[in-house]
Amino acid sequence: MGSRGVWLLLVLVSSLAAARAPDPLTVARRLYNLGQYEQALAAARQAASNPATAASARLVIGRIHLERYRQTTTLAELDEARQQLRSVDARVLDAQERIELHVGFAALLYYEQRYGPAAELLAPIIEASATLAPDAHTRALDWWATALDRQAQAQPPSERGLVYFRIAERMEGELRRDSSSAPANYWLAAAARAAGDLDRAWSAASAGWIRASLASDRGAGLRADLDRLVTQAIIPDRAARLPQRDRKQAQTAMTAEWETFKSIW
Repeated sequence: MGSRGVWLLLVLVSSLAAARAPDPLTVARRLYNLGQYEQALAAARQAASNPATAASARLVIGRIHLERYRQTTTLAELDEARQQLRSVDARVLDAQERIELHVGFAALLYYEQRYGPAAELLAPIIEASATLAPDAHTRALDWWATALDRQAQAQPPSERGLVYFRIAERMEGELRRDSSSAPANYWLAAAARAAGDLDRAWSAASAGWIRASLASDRGAGLRADLDRLVTQAIIPDRAARLPQRDRKQAQTAMTAEWETFKSIW
């Protein structure tokens, strides 16, 4: 084979190797979705060096640092997430990436304890967040409700009812779409309790306990959250409405009723 033939062969081999090489941005997204954040960060940084994928890569890098902050609460991770997300040129993102950026900004506000703005950012995109990573919708829904709840706690008690009505209304709609939704089942009961509708809170918690069995994980996390809500909040609140002399006995009876219900279901 002549020198030109060898050169052509090398070019062909190099081209085939390049064609088989995985795109760093695709690799970064896949590793991010698997929770392998260190490897995802390395791939995303590689993608960020390419002007064609820089914006998308910075979006992934920002979300990685948000996840690491969620795990460690290290402020440096939050600062880096903010820097990366704010540097993203949203004009070149596709529709799904714009949702990701929206969620990222909302998460930043949530972690900064700016609950009102976080809830407002999340509200229009909760449904669209279902197109992201497997748990993105669940987390966005929970963040939204938690943000509103914490905002409500800073308001006078007389002004909180509308906030909890808003939470309950969205969770009712969510349950019509997915009856096993963990945040919807939890927050429907929690919102009813916070609004003072303790009978509905008890009923919603009981229904949520049963619906939990429909979830892929059999609702272990949801049931633990509902159990804490009932035993530490709903039952004491119901007992507190009775005369002082009757409260201890009533609380004991309600606790026994709840334990019996759980054993049956």
